[in-house]
Amino acid sequence: MNRLELTGLTARPSQVWGGVRLVPLVREEPVAGLRLRREVYERLGPGVVELGPRTHDVSYIPHGLVADWSGDGNGNGKSAGVRHGGGQSAAYGTRLGGREAPRTVRLPRLAHHRMAKRRPGDRLRFLPLHLALEGYLALHFGGPSTAWEEWSRQALRDGLSPRAEDAYLGWSVRGLGDALRVFEIHPGQCGVMVYVSDALAAAFVVPHPEDYRLLHASLVEDLYGELVHQYGLYGAPVAEFGARIRGEEHIRTLAGLRAAARGQERAWEEAHDGLFARELLDASYGFERAYRMGSFTLWRFLPPFVRDGSGQHIGETITDHKGRVAYLKTFRLSDAQVRRGHLLHTLAGAEWELSRAAGALGTSREELVRRIRAAGFSQLLKGNV
Repeated sequence: MNRLELTGLTARPSQVWGGVRLVPLVREEPVAGLRLRREVYERLGPGVVELGPRTHDVSYIPHGLVADWSGDGNGNGKSAGVRHGGGQSAAYGTRLGGREAPRTVRLPRLAHHRMAKRRPGDRLRFLPLHLALEGYLALHFGGPSTAWEEWSRQALRDGLSPRAEDAYLGWSVRGLGDALRVFEIHPGQCGVMVYVSDALAAAFVVPHPEDYRLLHASLVEDLYGELVHQYGLYGAPVAEFGARIRGEEHIRTLAGLRAAARGQERAWEEAHDGLFARELLDASYGFERAYRMGSFTLWRFLPPFVRDGSGQHIGETITDHKGRVAYLKTFRLSDAQVRRGHLLHTLAGAEWELSRAAGALGTSREELVRRIRAAGFSQLLKGNV
């Protein structure tokens, strides 16, 4: 398994609000045997997820998802950065109007144990997107595997701890909240592809239409990358979808008009899958199994970090025994995050030997050192390197 298979999901014509394009995804039949519900955390402030004896993740966590495979069916601005490591503070007291500056205070923490934790019965609580982001933050988290003389004592002792990345709440992506509020939910809709300035920002899929209706509005509480926020802020409005039926003189009946309209829908679906969503569906991913749930499996995945100019996404998915997607949530990485992932992959592949890594990158050792510092990994190197 190295690709995402959206078998059974059909893209409907897009809905546009300014620079935001929503593409509904519908299923003919819900995925049998799996339901999702939201678990809301009412306490404000960053949540702390205990990942191990000395490792924890600190981030804004508004809710979790509970996967139920029991068969009973009952189943403004930057966020506090997603982070491995120590303490965290967040801007508090934001106001509409007035001249008082927001004050920074220490907020209470909501503690969680593990990104995915079994609940009584056939249920699993997991933290949407944070499962995927933790996989990115943990990328070669242990640091140098060999004590080459260039690496600092801190690098050899603690690796990349702490690691931090910034993300933005959906509320701060211009037009996203309005688009989700205004547009209709289609019959049978089980997902949506979110585009900002026609760049894929996120994909969201659930197993059942009722699950989607309950979770649709939660997209504004998700985390989005820096590029998505910038496109929403500075991007121009995008073109709306418009069906053009040619050869009108040959259409004499309602049945003929209906067939022509369905032909336009199929043409849109093919254009969407082959053009808009190509970077997500055609990419090869590295999948890591997080939990097995009967005939379903929860995975998180990372892109190859190939610097080819295309958008790259991390995410998490639940698949059935045939590999078909029942649940999906993705996060678009910024160019800087892709560069960091590519750099770490190259260093690890060269066993953290700078000369070998520089050769693999086709550059000099001095240039590689500069890139390591520019990527924010200065603490890994000795001061005299």
